[in-house]
Amino acid sequence: MADRFFLNEMPDFVEETTECDGDSLMKLLCLPYPTISERFKRAALDLKETIVMETRGLGGRGAKDFTLYTGALGTAHLLFKAYQLTNNKNDLNLCSEIVKACDSASRGSGYVTFICGRAGVCALGAVAAKHADNERLLNYYLTQFKEIKLPKDLPNELLYGRAGFLWACSFINKHIGKGTVPSSRIRAVVSETIKEGRRLSNKGSCPLMYEWHGKKYWGAAHGLAGIMHVLMDMELKPDELEDVKGTLRYMINNRFPSGNYPSSEGSEADNLMHWCHGAPGIALTLVKAVEVFGGEFLQAAADAGEVVWNRGLLKRVGICHGVSGNAYVFLSLYRLTGNVEFLYRAKAFACFLLDRAHSLISAGEMHGGDRPYSLFEGIGGMAYLFLDMIEPSEARFPAYEL
Repeated sequence: MADRFFLNEMPDFVEETTECDGDSLMKLLCLPYPTISERFKRAALDLKETIVMETRGLGGRGAKDFTLYTGALGTAHLLFKAYQLTNNKNDLNLCSEIVKACDSASRGSGYVTFICGRAGVCALGAVAAKHADNERLLNYYLTQFKEIKLPKDLPNELLYGRAGFLWACSFINKHIGKGTVPSSRIRAVVSETIKEGRRLSNKGSCPLMYEWHGKKYWGAAHGLAGIMHVLMDMELKPDELEDVKGTLRYMINNRFPSGNYPSSEGSEADNLMHWCHGAPGIALTLVKAVEVFGGEFLQAAADAGEVVWNRGLLKRVGICHGVSGNAYVFLSLYRLTGNVEFLYRAKAFACFLLDRAHSLISAGEMHGGDRPYSLFEGIGGMAYLFLDMIEPSEARFPAYEL
């Protein structure tokens, strides 16, 4: 199991100081936050330029991958994030240009979610158009979004299913205005999701249960954690809220003794420590549960954070299943609690990447992703994290936390 992650030898907490002994990583950990924040900003903007240069062609004619996950839309989302922080209109313009190419490439796609489908293209396109004060383009993308048809056999999970479409609705309503996507449309999808969860649960000990490709997954990408996370942003009936709470309680009560969570129902393999499968993604969902339901889920969220600190320095760089994504657990806990120890832990994971990621990837000791410049697998996610480290109280895991 230890071959999946680097031993975390960083101190549990380091006071900030201008003078610090130790190796290059230790010296980064000691730096006052305004100083390290500037380091993150410079590194993020440099990475952004490299990523744009390497992926620009992905958005051109004949693009095979338009998705946020591994394709051109991920680069557009990174550019939009950079624009939000620096107000550089060139980033916004290039974001819009790439989304336009993704719009062409995604027409006719049967995928309807934010991360892997047409909804992400239309949603990000609409939000970018609003920021550019382009009302014509805004209306175009909203019209395109409204024309998305959900297949009857659509699964329920986040990457390819109903939850992923609902997240796109929430993204639009947050950034453009409540009711932009009508509640009637959202409610119909929520009802179907709840109905399917109850059917597969079959009055079992877990109130809601879902399958994807024949497995009852628990994680953020394909399973319970991701679906519960999205449902908590919806207007639910009292009995539906109780089902969500009961599902989260079931997961907490059936976690591994280590504090990690199974990747799927009945799995005894305690080896995955990813956003997609395992404690990191579930931790983010438990933080959301504290925000929605109150303190009942706070200890479980903190417990999940502890196991991520101990086993989360993965030998992978990315957002989905790597160090970049795992750092968001601590940013989320910091936003929830204001506890500077959580901010330190986020800073520690980010500093580990800042100090060592490039050399570890070059040496073959860290996996840089099958699509090495992508948002969810590659250094695109690291750049996004570095941008979020600039204003950590505003940080959100991309395409998961609103």
